[in-house]
Amino acid sequence: MKILISLTYYKPYTSGVITYIRNLAEALVRKGHEVTVLTSQYESGLPRQEVMNGVHIHRIPVAFRISKGAIMPRFPMTAFRLLHSHDVAILNLPNTPIEAFFFPILSRLLGRRLIAIHHCGVILPPGIWNKIVEKTVMAFSAFAQTLADRIVCYTEDYAAINKTCRMFPKKLKVIPPPVAMARPDPECVSKFRLQFARDGDPLIGFAGRMATEKGVEHLALALPRIQERFPKARVVFAGEEDGVIGEEKYRDRLRPLIKELGDRWVHLGVLEAEAMNLFYAACDLVTLPSTNSTESFGFVQVESMLCGTPVVASDIPGVRVPVQTTGMGRLVQPANPDNLAATIVQVLQDRSKYLRPREEVENFFSIDKTADAFEHLLSKEEIAE
Repeated sequence: MKILISLTYYKPYTSGVITYIRNLAEALVRKGHEVTVLTSQYESGLPRQEVMNGVHIHRIPVAFRISKGAIMPRFPMTAFRLLHSHDVAILNLPNTPIEAFFFPILSRLLGRRLIAIHHCGVILPPGIWNKIVEKTVMAFSAFAQTLADRIVCYTEDYAAINKTCRMFPKKLKVIPPPVAMARPDPECVSKFRLQFARDGDPLIGFAGRMATEKGVEHLALALPRIQERFPKARVVFAGEEDGVIGEEKYRDRLRPLIKELGDRWVHLGVLEAEAMNLFYAACDLVTLPSTNSTESFGFVQVESMLCGTPVVASDIPGVRVPVQTTGMGRLVQPANPDNLAATIVQVLQDRSKYLRPREEVENFFSIDKTADAFEHLLSKEEIAE
């Protein structure tokens, strides 16, 4: 099959949604399909077209942005041309109104099967303008799902609380996200860890962007409480801080808080994919203190588990599923630094209790099983059911 995927941002930008699509696209390429990602040229220096790991990438210039949305006036014409030469289409939601409106309509007009992947909700900071943007994006997401043949959601847990997913129960298909993580080399892990924990200091990992929904401030507030029990505990932050689109105010608000932590908070920046397994394996635990439904799963949890590291995550729909499924960690109340600190201390004190074999995690979260499910979902036989 020739598969066209519409996604506002793609590599080299980083996010859980981008990781999802990169893993899925590359898995489908390995299965013999031709995959094209239609995305934004969110930085002028990015090539308009390139091939990454077998996936064709077609970027459209951005005229301007509304919040995190990249507005691309050339999108309808480009999408129409590419849909002509592809068999099936995948739309990622939520999306900008231009993409969420034109991509489904053009897919229908050209008779292309359309799968919509509902990744998460949209919750923006308080304010009248943000509320207008939020409601508009979700309205267009609902419109797109009306025209889709199938709607994919990560978990039953998240689908049950999402309004737009609940609108189309007969179209809904739950498929676990495609998570991939290479086995870490023990010797390389030891060398990596020695950079930050020479005296056996507990390493608390955080992998993700400096974004509002990630709850980074709650981890920063929890660290002094953790240090009451583990004085040398240190947070290692792997992810983007300065270049996160739409999160400048959040970043600036957190900087004084993080600065007070000194060398107990280490910012590593964005690590190459080849180094992420070393990062996860070097940590004593990884935490995901997310606060709202903009976070619907948390890839980093499963990636961490595949590297043998337990997780402390927020007890919110979707995000709690990896810990509930594997037993490889603990859940905490969202936006509660005291509870987060106490739970991290408990896991550090009894870490072996939360360890599981890699094969056990792979039984629940397998990129090959996810690719097979999508391959069937995109087939004529499934759509005809």
